[in-house]
Amino acid sequence: MTVCRGIRGATIAEANTAQAIHAATGELLAKLVEANDIEERDVAAVYFTTTPDLNAGFPAAAARQMGWTTTALMGGSEVDVPGSLAGCIRVLILVNTDLEADQLVNLYLNGTDVLRMAEVESP
Repeated sequence: MTVCRGIRGATIAEANTAQAIHAATGELLAKLVEANDIEERDVAAVYFTTTPDLNAGFPAAAARQMGWTTTALMGGSEVDVPGSLAGCIRVLILVNTDLEADQLVNLYLNGTDVLRMAEVESP
């Protein structure tokens, strides 16, 4: 049965420039697409967030650059939590799939794997 499921990922941009934001996001998306065998026609929507220190470009532009021209894309800013990871880009891909949630691959690149621990430890 086909259902809509979320695939998550995160990475770090090397600098607060449009080029660095697009490069980091493009790398993350490419790896998520490969790991999950994603085709654009199966994507319902993609939501991107950045930490408040990243404001030089839209991560969603990387999806358009890779050819996702018909997918609904949205972006936002993360809450500015003191001591949180800086330069971080997160993505949530909503994809229509026949796979179970535990069969999907979430990716945390460039030191963002600490986010997985923070999610578990949050009250």
